[in-house]
This record gives sequence, C-alpha cells and structure tokens, in this order.
Amino acid sequence: MIKCILLDDELPMLGYLQALCREIDDIEIVKSYNKPLKFLAEIDKLNFDMCILDINMPGINGLELAKMLNGKAIIFSTAYKEYAAEAFDLDAVDYVRKPYQLDRLEKAINKARIWLSNKNNLHSISLELNTNMGKSRINTGDVAYIVVAETDRRDKEIWFKDGGSLIAKNITFDDILAKFPHGQFCKINRKTIIALHAVHNYTTMWVSCNIADHPPIQLKLSEQCRELFISLL
Repeated sequence: MIKCILLDDELPMLGYLQALCREIDDIEIVKSYNKPLKFLAEIDKLNFDMCILDINMPGINGLELAKMLNGKAIIFSTAYKEYAAEAFDLDAVDYVRKPYQLDRLEKAINKARIWLSNKNNLHSISLELNTNMGKSRINTGDVAYIVVAETDRRDKEIWFKDGGSLIAKNITFDDILAKFPHGQFCKINRKTIIALHAVHNYTTMWVSCNIADHPPIQLKLSEQCRELFISLL
C-alpha cells in the first residue's frame, strides 16, 4: 500500500484527483491539501511515501516544496509544459499534465511503485575500517561520497549524509568498491566515488548530492566514468 499526499490549490481539480486515485489499487490517500503552507505546517505529523504535487500554487510552488521532500516519490502535475525540465532536474518520478487522465495517472503511480521498491531494497552493510579515529565501524547507507585525502593520497576521506567525515587510512578505491555493496557506489572520476543513493542531480559533466549543513556538493563526472555511472544509476 502506497501512502499518498495530494496537493492542488484548485479544489475541483483536487477532488477529481482524489476520485481517480481511489480507482487505483493499493493507494491510500493520507490527506489532501489545497494550501501548501498548511501541508508544511503538518508535515512532521504525516506518514506518507508519495506526493502528487501541483506546481503552480500560492505561498510556495511545487518545485520549491519538492526540495523539502527528500526520500519521497514525487509526481508533479501542472497544466504548463514549460516546467517539465525543471521538474525532472529535481528527480521527480514523473510529470503529469492536466487535465488528469486515469491511464496516465496510473502509469505515473506504477513508476512510483518501482522507485519506492528500489529505494527500500537498497542493501546497507556495516563494516570496519582503519581510520584517523582508530578502528571505525561505518554503515554504508550513511555514506554520501568518498574522495582522495588531501594530506595523503593513500588515504580516502569519507563524507556522510549527516555532514560528518573521517579519513580511511591506506586504502585504494578498488578496495572500497570491493568492500561496499556491489552496484551502489560508483567511481565518477579518478579522485571520487559517489553513493548512488546520495545523487541529487547530474549532467554529463557533474554530479551533485546534498549533505546536512552544506550547500549542494558538486562533483566532476569524467568522460571515462560516465557510461558506467549512468548505467548503474
């Protein structure tokens, strides 16, 4: 069962969207909002997996709101096709044009099912590394990216999604990729490995990820690594 939040500032359209969602199996509408700021005020009390989100809304638009919904499957909806590129830059699952059509909405929700399944099936392991703090146990699901240490190229600096970091001593990228869950980490240039679950945006030239208390981190994607990175992602 996918727990879903609906947001649309037009009440007739919101009612129609509710009716369509009730026609689709395994969808639970947790709550519907026509005021995005009210949704933000209540978000900490809500348990949901997916959000069907209008883009043009007063107070805060859907694109800005989506940036606050890390880990949720996002389906954007709008009557204006010019927002499509920006919506997909935010890693949206899909983008649905108004007026809603049941078959198109069902297709978008099926994409969300796959997205959520892949997210929930990420395999995270704990392992022990020699670090600047001694023997350290880390959870690979907490890692955002890894770079060659500035002080000694034999060492690697591991950055975590919570903003912390530590130095893994005398270890190669090949050793790291062998120890970490296969297919979930990728070398994107000769000095950087990224956790695929931490990727926020990417182009053919760079990859960005978000970690706590930092602006988005932008990392170079080399031509030699591009094909593997995109295939794994």
